[in-house]
Amino acid sequence: MKKNLITVLILALVLVNLILTAILTITVVPQTKKANELITQVCSAINLELKSGSVTSDANTVPIDKLATYSIPDSLTINLKDEPHMVILSVSVSMNKESDGYESYGASIEAGEKNDLIKDIINSTVREYTYDQMKNDTQTVQNDILKRLQQLFDSDFIVSVGFPTMTCQ
Repeated sequence: MKKNLITVLILALVLVNLILTAILTITVVPQTKKANELITQVCSAINLELKSGSVTSDANTVPIDKLATYSIPDSLTINLKDEPHMVILSVSVSMNKESDGYESYGASIEAGEKNDLIKDIINSTVREYTYDQMKNDTQTVQNDILKRLQQLFDSDFIVSVGFPTMTCQ
């Protein structure tokens, strides 16, 4: 008799536990979904802020009459990450004439005094990419070079990097 009474008591407690778990789940799950949506929105807003600072300027936002373009006189031949391949490219740099950095460095860049520094940044950056990346995603390479040049000069007066001619082999 005691066994049956204990069994019934355990069964009753299991059923109460099941009912309370169901009630808890029904009330908590919608609130959790709302909290997850809020967290997702906050994270996406933070990611947008972080990404917007990666390249601080864009040549499309600077009026054409305020742009100065400098082309590196020599074509560069650079080995790519997958060694038997190479790229031959010419590079042009667009600068914002209204920027403070242009006043400091613009004349020396246009005079060719900073060519070796710029070529070194371009060489080291392009060497990190494969043949397929250079052929299919040139914009990423250009953005990476731009970011490194902005870090080098500690200014955002350089607004874009272009490859007027590029041959991948």
